Amino acid sequence: MNRKRTVKEQFDAVAMDYDQQRRQLIPCFDEFYGMALSLVESADGAPSILDLGAGTGLFSRMVLEKYPAARLTLVDLSESMLDVARQRFQQHPHVQYIVADYSSCSFPASYDIVISSLSIHHLTHPDKRQLFVKIYGMLNEGGIFVNADQVQGRSDSTDAYYRQRWLEAIHQSGLPQQAIDASIERRKVDINAKLPDQLQWMEEAGFSEVDCMYKYLDFAVFSGKKMELQP
Repeated sequence: MNRKRTVKEQFDAVAMDYDQQRRQLIPCFDEFYGMALSLVESADGAPSILDLGAGTGLFSRMVLEKYPAARLTLVDLSESMLDVARQRFQQHPHVQYIVADYSSCSFPASYDIVISSLSIHHLTHPDKRQLFVKIYGMLNEGGIFVNADQVQGRSDSTDAYYRQRWLEAIHQSGLPQQAIDASIERRKVDINAKLPDQLQWMEEAGFSEVDCMYKYLDFAVFSGKKMELQP
């Protein structure tokens, strides 16, 4: 089985309903995205921002509301998801789109901020580590990386508890059973990594001020900074 193709096909299928369902599939939606958005900080009113696994542009939309002049690049494996983003941002002239596997493609530019939400957990652990190095290299001095993602529990029992709580929440969310079943199926291809491991991988990649700023069960927001060189 080609895992990346499976991920792409699953997200292609749900593209049109993805935004509507996401709030119901993330029990801590407001706090999760609220913290991630609060960490997207720039002294420049028009920062250059790269969104990895941007999907329909849900997180990017929040960022654009905070920085209307931002120059955004959205990259995703699913063209169907990016088609929704194109409709969403058709009035914004400074949004670019790349249909690609961000873990292996090259980016011609550097960025002030790199963001990602609910995407990097699809990569294998070695690919995650390699991606953190790649992100660090793409950031301008003083740049920041904000990742809002799923993480693995530190023990099997903790991880099982995370899943139990999530299943309880989505079954009480009002979603139709078909949507619940599709979401459960999508999570079968997840490769969540433990949070402490990912923080360590970021530090090894060169990031400073690495920390987890929010966590609710297996939903975590963590970030790091590329320090400016001292004169």
